[in-house]
Amino acid sequence: MRKVSFIIILFAIFHMNAQEKLPYYEIPKMEENYTAQTTVARMIDGLGFRYFWASEGLEANDLNYQPAGKGRSSLETIHHVYDLSNTMLRLTKTDFKQITAKEEMTFLEMRKQTLLNFEAFRNKILETKELSELSTKKEGEVSIPFFYIINGPIADAIWHTGQVASFRRSSGNPINLKVNHFSGTVKE
Repeated sequence: MRKVSFIIILFAIFHMNAQEKLPYYEIPKMEENYTAQTTVARMIDGLGFRYFWASEGLEANDLNYQPAGKGRSSLETIHHVYDLSNTMLRLTKTDFKQITAKEEMTFLEMRKQTLLNFEAFRNKILETKELSELSTKKEGEVSIPFFYIINGPIADAIWHTGQVASFRRSSGNPINLKVNHFSGTVKE
């Protein structure tokens, strides 16, 4: 009996260590240095943190939830947030590999890729000397000022992440009460 218990405990420890840590469990620490880049990066950090917790621990009934049977379900909304994360990358010419094709992704793979996309976008923002460099200006392309990326896909992703949080509450699975959205931390 002791051997079986020992093996189970070892398996559990191995499984916990094997789980990959995703970005935005908490908001990354950042110096209090207010520039355009750090401000936008912090917006993305807030989005990533909220998305992490809005999508953490969702079950089939949560993913299928659709308010009044109309509009997008939670899973369809999550697909849209994933698409928005890719739009942020594409519009800023952020080269970041996707783990698999969207059509083949499970919910967990899409969640992971969305969080990784937010992190890659954040890093691109912080590496940029001037945000205007991220505006699309090449010949033959429609010019898209960086302001449009803020009020377009960034704001839209924040909006839809809030919907996922609201939908999960309505389906009976509210966000972990230990999450502090103000500080971007989790009480242990």
